[in-house]
Amino acid sequence: MPDKDKKRKPMIGLQPEGDVDWSMYRGVLVVVEQRAGTAKAVSWQLLGEASRLAAKLEAPLMALVIGYDVAHLADEAIYHGAQKVFLCDSPELKDYRTRPYSRVCLHVIREFRPEIVLMGATYTGRDLAGAIATHLPTGLTADSTQLDVDEERLLLASRPAFSEKMLATILCKQFKPQMATARAGVFEALPRDESRQGEIVRVAPALHAEEIATEVLEFLETTDRVNLEDAEVIVAGGRGLGGPAAFQMLKDLADELGGVVGASRAAVDLGWISHDHQVGQTGTTVRPKLYFAIGISGAVQHVVGMQNSGYIVAINKDPDAPIFKIANYAMVGDLFQIVPAITNALRSKKAVQSSGQLTATR
Repeated sequence: MPDKDKKRKPMIGLQPEGDVDWSMYRGVLVVVEQRAGTAKAVSWQLLGEASRLAAKLEAPLMALVIGYDVAHLADEAIYHGAQKVFLCDSPELKDYRTRPYSRVCLHVIREFRPEIVLMGATYTGRDLAGAIATHLPTGLTADSTQLDVDEERLLLASRPAFSEKMLATILCKQFKPQMATARAGVFEALPRDESRQGEIVRVAPALHAEEIATEVLEFLETTDRVNLEDAEVIVAGGRGLGGPAAFQMLKDLADELGGVVGASRAAVDLGWISHDHQVGQTGTTVRPKLYFAIGISGAVQHVVGMQNSGYIVAINKDPDAPIFKIANYAMVGDLFQIVPAITNALRSKKAVQSSGQLTATR
């Protein structure tokens, strides 16, 4: 039987058991996610938020770029605010795989000791962050929507809890680095500035190709899945549409605007449209230039997911709908008359412009 009176020492993430000099851990590190040399927008958004955290901590803002032929992303990370960028560029890292990418991350974290590590709450980010936190080991707050630091240099990572009814703020007091993944569309990227300067540190890959247990044969892109995160225009519908058929009307408008169709949780729960269209705390947090909220009352969980849109146009028959409180433009009336009228007006304008161009070329 174990001695119950004998106290166990806490397991420390990056050092052996015993006293740890936490002052050696400094800075905020953002892991840049990329696919085929193109960075995910959430990476630049996180750099924007991390710059605020680093300023409060009076610590450096760092980024980690992993992949093959991705040196240009190291420059982009600097243009988006990073002061130091760790670049690991190798053929073995062309495609994302958990083991090689986590090896690189662990090497950089152990060598340079950031006090905070942030990643996007994407499929890749969730997988990679979980693997890293397990190996360090340290705590990980997943799917954060708010980030801050306190006077003790603790990361305050907040995320929805209790069926989205409140925000839980989670701290990791005993381990470093403190880690969190954050949703896309929540934070705002710094304006891209090519005059920014920073240091690029090249990092050697931590393993060889023969050590990797998996091989990527082919990537099959899913073409029928809507991409809300990167959309500049979203036309979203809610319970007020009355049924699934009305979403075709929204798609017609979205097509004219070069946008995509979104939905409220109510419409998704009713089975009118698939979950990948859902905007809100339990769906996707978005930041488009233009957002149409059609037949959406404005429940808190939905508003949280789209309130940072550039312009919000709300269409609802209820003049007291909460959505109107955050809308830039409010239309009170029958959406089945208003939406087709807007679509037809856009089509007519395009037809006139097209006719004018033909006349000018004759």
